[in-house]
Amino acid sequence: MHLDPLAIITAFGLIFLAELPDKTMFASLAMGTRMRPLYVWFGTSSAFIVHVAIAVGAGSLIGLLPEWTVKLVSASLFAFGAFILLRGSGGDDDDDAEVKTVTGFWPVYSTAFMAVFISEWGDLTQITTANLAASNGTWSTAIGSAAALMSVSALALLAGKFIAKRVPLKTVQRIGGICMLGLAIWTGVEIFTG
Repeated sequence: MHLDPLAIITAFGLIFLAELPDKTMFASLAMGTRMRPLYVWFGTSSAFIVHVAIAVGAGSLIGLLPEWTVKLVSASLFAFGAFILLRGSGGDDDDDAEVKTVTGFWPVYSTAFMAVFISEWGDLTQITTANLAASNGTWSTAIGSAAALMSVSALALLAGKFIAKRVPLKTVQRIGGICMLGLAIWTGVEIFTG
């Protein structure tokens, strides 16, 4: 198993920025106000690890394609991610289903796990993780992506209210979108320059 520190940092940075304005961060915040935060974090983290494993598996299959095809798919997915982030969230004001007060480790864990597991299917971060795994090392991408997702969940549970009041989510979205657009252009140029 070869770990590439640059690939880990790249995956962490991209996934962290993409997940910050995501509904999962707000779901973690909401669950953390009604349930024991550490139990919520264990549940959300477990769901994120499962999603990262699925995304990395899909990405490694994409990696079996010819190099120019992988780069074309990667550039397209990065461009799509940039489009999603730069166009703005618009209708994300509707809160996820009301979270009931739940106590005890297993009820809280399973509630948090299911909330994230269901809501993250086909999410931008899952697509980005698969994309990164196709062009970077799978273990490096998995570690960076999982660490970013778990960090955002922890951040939401620990300091969610502070962030929501002080940092405009549009700013976070724009930074993530510009980074993704830059990666789309860079990957597109690599197709022609080898």
